[in-house]
Amino acid sequence: PVPGMGMALEPLGLPGLLLALLLLLAAVCLRSRRCRRPGEPPLIKGWLPYLGVALQLHKDPLSFIKTLQKQHGDTFTVLLGGKYITFILDPFQYQLVNKNHKQLSFRQFGNKVSAKAFSTKKLLENDDLDEDIHSAYALLQGKYLDVLLENMLQHVKQMFESQLLKTTNWSTTGIMQFCSSLVFEITFTTIYGQIPSDDRKNIINELRDDFLKFDDKFLYLVSDIPIQLLGNVKSLQRKIIRCLTSEKLDQLQGWSEIVQKRQDILEKYYTREDFEIGAHHLGLLWASMANTIPAMFWAMYYLLRHPEAMEALHDEIDRLLQSTGQKKGSGFSIHLTREQLNSLVCLESFILEVFRLCSYSSTIRLVEEDLTLNSETNNYCLRKGDLVAIFPPVIHNDPEVFEAPEEFRFDRFMEDGKKKTNFYKSGKKLKFYIMPFGFGTSKCPGRYLAVVEIKLLLVVFLTYFDLELLDKKPVRRGQSRLLFGVQYPDSNVLFRYKAKARS
Repeated sequence: PVPGMGMALEPLGLPGLLLALLLLLAAVCLRSRRCRRPGEPPLIKGWLPYLGVALQLHKDPLSFIKTLQKQHGDTFTVLLGGKYITFILDPFQYQLVNKNHKQLSFRQFGNKVSAKAFSTKKLLENDDLDEDIHSAYALLQGKYLDVLLENMLQHVKQMFESQLLKTTNWSTTGIMQFCSSLVFEITFTTIYGQIPSDDRKNIINELRDDFLKFDDKFLYLVSDIPIQLLGNVKSLQRKIIRCLTSEKLDQLQGWSEIVQKRQDILEKYYTREDFEIGAHHLGLLWASMANTIPAMFWAMYYLLRHPEAMEALHDEIDRLLQSTGQKKGSGFSIHLTREQLNSLVCLESFILEVFRLCSYSSTIRLVEEDLTLNSETNNYCLRKGDLVAIFPPVIHNDPEVFEAPEEFRFDRFMEDGKKKTNFYKSGKKLKFYIMPFGFGTSKCPGRYLAVVEIKLLLVVFLTYFDLELLDKKPVRRGQSRLLFGVQYPDSNVLFRYKAKARS
């Protein structure tokens, strides 16, 4: 069942609904006739027409994929929501996706997802626009990332000094609400600038709430379900886009270089008043928030559940502050560069372990033409129009690669005080063992900014606050993201915090 489906169907009227159902039924019949051809991977169509294995996968993606792996091997094809997806689970075969990049395309798949989710329709027909948009992602790395971090530090300082550092008595809240509020405001102001209004807080809170409701329906948006059948998602999408049109962006103060660059590019391809410019900015907003928010939740959750991790991180951060001559005085006094944040080996390991357990990001490609994948162990034929997927959680939870993979071990990715990069399977060293941000050409361009932000916030909390988990029950990962990104928790978790007393 799709949430909101009942309300959404009403405006269609009975004739429109019947026509939609007839068209869907015709598509179901056509897609369900498929049979496995010689040379193709094992085919699992499930027992439901069109949906295929969707229900089993949604219930527990990792367990279901691992069950299919035991039954059919490392390569198999499933029917999922009208799409046939071939999974490649052997990490030594991942390079086949990059090796055959002309036949296995991310661009067309990615642009279709973007058109559905954000309404950026011109990307489907204009390769030059796509190239220019991608060129702007260089402004999220290197020296540009240093500038973003400096801006972020100033926003964090302003927010903490005006609000959180004044919390001298215990304040109780949910980790999810706390992290979503914090990450959304900091990320938005760092990328898009300040909202010059006395009502700024209410405006940013409303935008955040709308964004989270929109993101909650993201999986449905990128499916073949018409957006008109998804309740109020269409109106939410358009409401957020209206907040990001050229006219609205002109009112913000302090654009980042990537927003300025993207705006310049978009004005080459659209009139300045074109609504679709805001749609592109919605895509950037989603990319910068959608995974950082739940990742920050899990980082806080595991930090609070593991006192040994908190103590080790405390010690590492204190050593860094002492070595750089920084004192934790009154107010927000610390200043950290990207190089200093990256020198925190224990913190890096902690965050990688969070990603290992909670990221369900997959690498997905569209098969542009009939293709035979040639590997050392087997050859498989792929059909034009199908999808190919790499699903890293299988490796992330492989006991041969990671001892006791169900356990959270903050120091798993460090060895002798340095970053650990040697992980093995079948006696061979793995090139790809931790993949929270995708793979190859579809690797998340904002990954450096996301990690820097999580590192910075953890350093600030460990430096300036006392933290205590109130809910002792373990929290499980939700399954709403399936093959997309970091999973949200399945329940709320309470914690309390207060600013540390200054001597």
